Amino acid sequence: MHEEYRDSKIKELRCQLTRFAPKGKKVEQAALAENLYSEIEPDRSYAFDYLCFRITNYRPETPSRHNIASADLKHDLRLLIEDLSDSADVAVTEVSEPVHTVDELSKLFSVSTKTISRWRDAGLVSRRLLFAGRKRVGFLHSSVERFVSQNRDKIRRGERFSQLSEDEKSEMIERARQLVEGGASLSEITRQLAQQMKRSPETIRYTLKNFDADNKALAIFPDHRGVLTEEDKRAIFKLHVHGASVARLCKRFKRTRTSIQRILLDMRMEQILELPLDYIYNEDFEDTSREAEYLGPIPEPASAPRKVRVPAGLPSYLAALYDVPLLTREQEYHLFRKMNYLKHKASRLREGLEETSGSKTAMMDEIDDLYEAAVLVKNKVVQSNLRLVVSIAKRHVASTDDFFALVSDGNMSLIRAVEKFDYSRGNKFSTYASWAIMKNFARTIPSEFKHRDRFRTTTEELFVARQDDRLDPYVEETVQRSRQRELSKILNRLDEREQKIITARFGLGRGTEPLTLKQVGEEMGVTKERIRQLEARALTKLREAADEAKIDVELGS
Repeated sequence: MHEEYRDSKIKELRCQLTRFAPKGKKVEQAALAENLYSEIEPDRSYAFDYLCFRITNYRPETPSRHNIASADLKHDLRLLIEDLSDSADVAVTEVSEPVHTVDELSKLFSVSTKTISRWRDAGLVSRRLLFAGRKRVGFLHSSVERFVSQNRDKIRRGERFSQLSEDEKSEMIERARQLVEGGASLSEITRQLAQQMKRSPETIRYTLKNFDADNKALAIFPDHRGVLTEEDKRAIFKLHVHGASVARLCKRFKRTRTSIQRILLDMRMEQILELPLDYIYNEDFEDTSREAEYLGPIPEPASAPRKVRVPAGLPSYLAALYDVPLLTREQEYHLFRKMNYLKHKASRLREGLEETSGSKTAMMDEIDDLYEAAVLVKNKVVQSNLRLVVSIAKRHVASTDDFFALVSDGNMSLIRAVEKFDYSRGNKFSTYASWAIMKNFARTIPSEFKHRDRFRTTTEELFVARQDDRLDPYVEETVQRSRQRELSKILNRLDEREQKIITARFGLGRGTEPLTLKQVGEEMGVTKERIRQLEARALTKLREAADEAKIDVELGS
């Protein structure tokens, strides 16, 4: 199954259809998806509900406002068709029309198998079928005919490429060498030779690349690195974020200024698309004339907040929570509305980001600012309710260690409750949060919490026994920053999937919260047990890296 879907909704649909649809239905849905694929128009967005109906003949029970750009949709539909056929386990003998393999198409059109791969990326729909009991890529005859009718120029270019003579190759290499001596770059040489020799830029680039690979001592571009990997691009972006100039990146990665700037823009776009902008929608948000009201300052309480007595024996950092005044109902309503409106506005901007013809950098800056503002509002709500977690944890406490574990667990429940609370229903947030925290406690507190020995420590003795022996906060902050730098180094020992799992499970991404195994599994399209296995393997690698580097870090087991 493919993992490189661009849109999460299409990937979720893939998971549902491949798991639950019967074999015949999968074949039918693959055909419907291919028909839809042929109708997609460029530079348009399509509603997910419409796409779901076209593929499955039913509409989602809960309407979605999600739209998908045509380029992303065509990419994901091609993967969906292949995944549906893969999961259906269809033998080639069961197909009612001729089926071609990659090698057969290569001979049919007199092109290389690499050209067939490029045609697949350009829209030639493929399926995975059983050839003599073995899964292989196959192409329905109708799919091939449809691609040929829509891409006659591409087919002709591919045929010309395959007929490149040895004399033409030699001339091309000689001309390229002369242009290099004159100071031309690879992109400039490709463009000039394509015009002079009436060949496609892909043909020029591929021929020069093959010559350099086969003749390293005579290479035209001995220092050219070839195509940058995703890891290279992430490294470029990370270095730029940490202060590396574009000129320095050009020199290090042997790329033009334009190429580096495009990579930075693409990676920034990817970062923006990964921002957690889920929110509680409200129809009032469509009335933009009230934006000043939504984003205005928090209303002052009608009366001075009542002084709350701090429970005796609390450590100083827990006692400090009681210095933060509780929010009034009006203040809660305002903050939740503001947080969700900021995310709503950022989400709408992000939906139109790829279609805009203006400055994408300015739009991404605005989305970032809106998201950061929403996080600040969320943090204020969380800070105003942290004492609620402490009071509930005290009622469930059984020992010193149990208490602080419960507070930590309860804080996570509180953060999730802030994200899920629907302020428009008029309920008090503390009621909803209390229910969420206690529900989580009931699920996570092991049975031994409930059956202790009859000799128990009183609550007062509990807090007295727990001394506040923390370091100076400035020292702690310095140590923490150092640990984060070291942790970033050892994270590079993991592959892309392992990094994604560890980042999601421990909430290492900017502005993100830790996710459960099930949530990570749903995002990546695998079971939570598979995520558990991959996480265990990644943690083992991290421990080994930490031991080698003599880094003192705490990793979950």
